[in-house]
Amino acid sequence: MRGRFVPLSLGRRLVVDLTRLHVPSVPVQRVMNVAPLMAARAAAKNKPSWPAMFAKAYALVAEEEPILRRAYVKLPSPRLYEYPTSSVSLVVEREYQGEMIVLTLIIFDVAGKPLLSLTETVRNAKTAPLDEIRTFRRMLDLARWPTPIRRAIWWLGLNIGRQRGNYFGTFGLTVYSGLGAESLHPISPLTGVLNYGVIAADGDVAVRIMYDHRVLDGSVVARVLGKIEEKLKGPILDELNGLAG
Repeated sequence: MRGRFVPLSLGRRLVVDLTRLHVPSVPVQRVMNVAPLMAARAAAKNKPSWPAMFAKAYALVAEEEPILRRAYVKLPSPRLYEYPTSSVSLVVEREYQGEMIVLTLIIFDVAGKPLLSLTETVRNAKTAPLDEIRTFRRMLDLARWPTPIRRAIWWLGLNIGRQRGNYFGTFGLTVYSGLGAESLHPISPLTGVLNYGVIAADGDVAVRIMYDHRVLDGSVVARVLGKIEEKLKGPILDELNGLAG
């Protein structure tokens, strides 16, 4: 059957690079109930986004669990590098040159930011011109380089501790629940990736962390998921209640 060649777009180049860089990750899941947050969010005058709430809950736990702020790096030799604060690499879908592509938005010091500020940053990333979002612009610029140079830049960025945090963040967040679906095991080069499914009417939701087994063990991640639920029903809920209209 005669077909045709389709050249890789910039967005596809980035995804191909990512598939080469993902870490040996393992998923751990916990079913949480967020009904109290649903009620408080419904009563809020300005409604924070669910990604903002989950990202901040993870970051609050990471303040107490330094291991979540560590990454495996290979330069100058294999070791772990620990960051002082958490920054999230949030996957955002945008249209570029007639194609839907995924880009990552880096938000620094997630634990220290108000929910509404995080929400505004996320919403802006979904609507602002791509060249106005620094991390988007940087990724698209990188995709234009020849493959050997591009892959060398990826490798160096992930294995120089200080630069890794600046360019990739300390943990990832990717969700499709707004589309009525969920990803069971998204790939990533990061130590931990947070993911959650569709939130049921009774508030039940499956929450997962895909973790780099070179840095973390499953028992640690299982306890972390429990602590994330505690943060959601503690400081995150308190902040939501403070937004009641």
